[in-house]
Amino acid sequence: MEEAQGIQVYKFGGASVKDAAAILNLCRIVRDFGPQGPLVIVVSAMGKTTNALEEIYDLAYRGADYSGQFSALATAHRATVEELMRLQLPKEADVNTELVEEILAELADALVSIDTVWTYDQGYDQIVSYGERLSVAIVTGALANNFSWNEVSKSAAKELITTNENWREGQVDWVETAENIKLNINQLVASGIELIVTEGFIGGTNTNFHTTLGREGSDYTAAILAYCLRAESVTIWKDVAGLLNADPKLFPDTVRYPEISYRETIEMAYYGASVIHPKTLKPLADRNIPLRVKSFLDPAAEGTLIHDCQHPALAPAFIRKTEQCLISFESKDFAFVSEENLEVIFGALAQARLKINLMQNSAISFSVCTDFSERRVHQLLDLLREQFTLHYNTGLTLFTIKNYDAASITRLTAGKRLLLEQRTRNTFQFVCQ
Repeated sequence: MEEAQGIQVYKFGGASVKDAAAILNLCRIVRDFGPQGPLVIVVSAMGKTTNALEEIYDLAYRGADYSGQFSALATAHRATVEELMRLQLPKEADVNTELVEEILAELADALVSIDTVWTYDQGYDQIVSYGERLSVAIVTGALANNFSWNEVSKSAAKELITTNENWREGQVDWVETAENIKLNINQLVASGIELIVTEGFIGGTNTNFHTTLGREGSDYTAAILAYCLRAESVTIWKDVAGLLNADPKLFPDTVRYPEISYRETIEMAYYGASVIHPKTLKPLADRNIPLRVKSFLDPAAEGTLIHDCQHPALAPAFIRKTEQCLISFESKDFAFVSEENLEVIFGALAQARLKINLMQNSAISFSVCTDFSERRVHQLLDLLREQFTLHYNTGLTLFTIKNYDAASITRLTAGKRLLLEQRTRNTFQFVCQ
């Protein structure tokens, strides 16, 4: 079967579907700014739903009471459906009300019957994936009432993206995924469907379990779909004017990059820039598919174009990662930290599934900065405490300056107590309290 031609991919994050007004704005963007040809729309869970589901799941897994949190989650989604039906929709319109109730009931049953044979991470993927499933049901209904039920369809990401059982960060089976996507999407397009809505962040295994692709992984979903469909472009709709050199909530004088190369963007995402998920760029670069970052608050604005290009030196980019943990491993006998020691440390880090954001070694110690997860850090300590003397600090912040200069370093380090710092040709990083 040939690939569908002329397809574009839009991704809308949690802020752009947070309530009824936001979802109607999504419909307006698709109507007024969308392409003439077929469009695949990837949506995240509404607002802070993923955070709420993480809390609910953690309580349920520990056998604690989560009824209040679940009630609040269900009420918020029902209120959005009711508001959509009240605002600007025909009186006879429906927004998949029955489907939303079915999904909520299924979630309630899943929480009651959590299989304690599952690992924590496997159960996490089954429960947290309900956020995107609810969002897709509501957005699909809203789009169908703004366009036509004959033009809009949803397609379950679990049936499109096949992964292994690496829970919470499923690794994509690209061959099977490509076949799934091309078959499913092409059939829908051939039947006259113009708008295809699917969940971001989630996939499925061959054993019929849900998986997730990593926190904030909806961007990656859009890239996977675009790669497999050889899409014309991907557009990520955000609450900012494009790809900025810093978070405007933290820095009042941000600069928008009108265009930027894949390579520069990949590095910024790797260091923690929150606009784009780190895995998003490689599939797009491999197919030379341009990525646009645009504002859903001002959809007519230019935004940022990310593609294969050359550009002059960029303004320094300031990136902040909070909730960091600095872990130091010291040899107990004052021996040098050898390659054999590092092999043991890296193996334990991989087993505990802790991603290194920064590392540095001295004669008898080796230090890493990672995202803090109490459960994973203690797993790492248990694996290594017999071989090393271990120290760690939590509640830290990692700052990265990409394309730094002296002024940018002075600006960001002033008044801070630095616990570790590192400088390369283009990047300056430091950990502070």
